[in-house]
Amino acid sequence: MPRPPAPPLAQAVRRGLSKAADPARAPAMQAYMKSEMAFLGVGSPERRALVRAALAAHPPADADDWQAAVLCLWDSARFREERYAAIDLLLHPRCRAWLTFARLPLLEKLITEGAWWDYVDGLASHGMGSLLRAEPAKTKRALRRWSRSRDLWKRRTSLLAQLRSGADVDLELLYACIEDNLDHDDFFVQKAIGWALRQHAWTDPEEVRRHVAKLGERLSPLARREALKNIGKHP
Repeated sequence: MPRPPAPPLAQAVRRGLSKAADPARAPAMQAYMKSEMAFLGVGSPERRALVRAALAAHPPADADDWQAAVLCLWDSARFREERYAAIDLLLHPRCRAWLTFARLPLLEKLITEGAWWDYVDGLASHGMGSLLRAEPAKTKRALRRWSRSRDLWKRRTSLLAQLRSGADVDLELLYACIEDNLDHDDFFVQKAIGWALRQHAWTDPEEVRRHVAKLGERLSPLARREALKNIGKHP
């Protein structure tokens, strides 16, 4: 059965990426990201600008149309920038009304299939973070499940989902997700614990010092170092 044609929005994004490609930059970008997928050599500002232009020229008719374009860019990507563009489109402000809890399976797919920090961190802090602010009860339950998942990237997401919450951080949720991961031996999980605490330290440094002291030796040296990086052990 022939594959249906790509949505016009996805086609426009791909054309833009192809025109902006810089083969001289691509190998270094691929090496830095330790990526098996090739790069086109398109930088983030250029990529985001062409996604904006494609959206203006081919606005999705509805949420299903938008999701189809996201999945087309993601599933049939030959270059990493196509997957970056799928995430740009997923998280774009003009599509914010469509990023509801009903799209949790879409976020889960991109996080588990992406399985690397360059994909996951934005999906965590902007994607899951947006769901948490809009629909806290359901999203909180999902994040608690993810914090105990066999998939380390879902665990990392549970820790990073509140990076943009500022003073509205749900400390009960954050500390529960940290507790679930204190004994996890993966670098990306431990780094995320420290990052989440370090981010909250911009809002409440005394609370972070207190919690780090409470966890004591249960907190890994990496997570402790990250948590206290900007505030130290004492005022």
